[in-house]
Amino acid sequence: MGRRRSIMSHQLKEELAKELGFYDVVQNEGWGGIKAKDAGNMVKRAIELAERQLGQQNK
Repeated sequence: MGRRRSIMSHQLKEELAKELGFYDVVQNEGWGGIKAKDAGNMVKRAIELAERQLGQQNK
């Protein structure tokens, strides 16, 4: 299976990893070293941020 092009910016991914507490793993092992649960939590948080931003734009 080929790799997908990332939708999230590298900066956003790093910020979320820091916020969620697994940035040290990313630094030491790369993105492939994070747990599936951490990746899921990162996506969930990104969706929450996007929904909040859309809600503010629609006001």
